[in-house]
Amino acid sequence: MINESSIQNLAVPSPSLTSIFPEVSVVIPIYNEVKSIPQLVEKIATPLRENQLNYEIICVDDGSQDGSTEILRDIALKRNDLKTIILRRNYGQTPAMAAGFKYAQGRIIVTLDGDLQNDPADIPKLIAKLNEGYDLVSGWRKNRQDNKLTRLLPSKIANWLIGRVTGVQLHDYGCSLKAYRAEVVADMNLYGELHRFLPALAYIEGAKITEIPVRHHPRQYGTSKYGLGRTFRVILDLLTVFFIKKFLTRPMHVFGLYGLISMLLGTGFGIYLTVIKLFYGESIGNRPLLILAVLLFLAGIQLLSFGVLAELVMRTYHESQKRPIYRIREIIGNNS
Repeated sequence: MINESSIQNLAVPSPSLTSIFPEVSVVIPIYNEVKSIPQLVEKIATPLRENQLNYEIICVDDGSQDGSTEILRDIALKRNDLKTIILRRNYGQTPAMAAGFKYAQGRIIVTLDGDLQNDPADIPKLIAKLNEGYDLVSGWRKNRQDNKLTRLLPSKIANWLIGRVTGVQLHDYGCSLKAYRAEVVADMNLYGELHRFLPALAYIEGAKITEIPVRHHPRQYGTSKYGLGRTFRVILDLLTVFFIKKFLTRPMHVFGLYGLISMLLGTGFGIYLTVIKLFYGESIGNRPLLILAVLLFLAGIQLLSFGVLAELVMRTYHESQKRPIYRIREIIGNNS
């Protein structure tokens, strides 16, 4: 366990670097990382101070049960650059990130894991790349220090699949070390496990995205909280992202299209059966094609109905939140 002296020895940055309006907010979801926390906080603060960046660190405790909550509370009382958000229970990484985003005040938001595998020394490099005109810079763990069978292989497959479905080609979707412009995450409503799809969601909103290689270290303490069991949830969330990307403002285009195809097929089979019954006197009551025709026609009606309901839901979603269906990057000129 971490003793009191180790907390007190943490360097406290000068007030000039942690003003009311920080330039950079570093958001870290924490779940049972008690041994990593003191090192993590100082390793984040050091490169930011050295680069004269005005910053804040936001640690979101996601229902930890190993003493992480107490450590974070104690350190936050002794440092003026750390804000600790303690959630009531373990909600998951996506809600923890959403909570951090909500309370972040910086114009740039950086995220990373709390296990010390991401290297905080790479944060200034991500910020510098972001300042070249990008809206999101994602880390690429080019030399990833994880188990090849249980972590690297599934990750490569997932990265390829996500890239194909979303159209955003990144080497490493799973890297938590990312830098965002605050306005990019401001419009995102996160749920499920959508944090890994943030680049795709940002792309849907018109963000400029790139990635750069970052360092990755072997885990020093504890064990990974994520394994192969999350694969099923990732696939389901990927289907959600695909639908959002393609049909968020026009769901009738997907439900209506397949509904019409189904109704036309059902109608066509029905006409064929009617012709052979009326003109050729053949029995159609025991034919499977009759059942298929009825099922296709009814399925078509249901899909069209889903399309109408989805259109109403989407209109309610946009209008109730006053959410625009477009994004403006820049307005130039006094008369604009």
